[in-house]
Amino acid sequence: MIELLKSILLGIIQGLTEFLPISSSGHLVLAEHFLKFQQPNIVFKVILHLGSLFAVLIYFRKEIISILKSLIYFRLKDIENRNNRKVALYIAITTLVTGVIGFFFKDFLERTFNMIYIPSILLLVTGLILMLSDKIEAKQHNSYQLGVKNSIFIGLVQTFAILPGISRSGTTIAAGIFSGLKREAAARYSFLISIPAILGANLLQIPEIVNLQSDLIINYLAGSISAFISGYIVISLLIRMVKKQKLKYFSYYCWLIGISTIILYVI
Repeated sequence: MIELLKSILLGIIQGLTEFLPISSSGHLVLAEHFLKFQQPNIVFKVILHLGSLFAVLIYFRKEIISILKSLIYFRLKDIENRNNRKVALYIAITTLVTGVIGFFFKDFLERTFNMIYIPSILLLVTGLILMLSDKIEAKQHNSYQLGVKNSIFIGLVQTFAILPGISRSGTTIAAGIFSGLKREAAARYSFLISIPAILGANLLQIPEIVNLQSDLIINYLAGSISAFISGYIVISLLIRMVKKQKLKYFSYYCWLIGISTIILYVI
């Protein structure tokens, strides 16, 4: 029962921190350490991300369906369909860059999850990135105006965000703003590129998920459902805060958690 409650709690943490720009991976590493959670394996984290994935799919279902229709009915040459295909191209480029670099540095990135002090330090970096994104004067470009170079740049940033303590949503939103996207467009693009990123991680772990021990299924499923509910709730909240240049409040939070946990480690 205790392990079930811990799974639910970690699912809530995952859902909140996956979309709020405060690093889900960093918080999971810290929570697992301080809660002494006995199942901190990569499969559990992937299943939690599945819950977050469904939250994005449902929230952005209209945009996703529109893009898919533009790809299926490729002969439609009107402005909307052309713009949708551009967005799909940029998402593909961003995902490819993240996937290729992530593949070659996979072992190094996974080792960082075993270094307890890393998330605390990198949370300080996340706080700095968020603060800078609020300070910059955003342009008014939409996602279809992103361009190939900027989509590559965001892919590089998303790879960096694999490190525990670096927020994927926060850094990719910041990268989108730095690339000229208006704030809401940057937030929406960040959510859309999370879909192939999470799917890719799950494809690599299919053998482990299939062979999951039966006594762990309920715990893992409970965590995934918790991640879905909490994730869905915070998506619209984050978009509103990005538009109003309120990411600095998350900077303060990241700095507080980072400094506090560093002090706890020293003690």
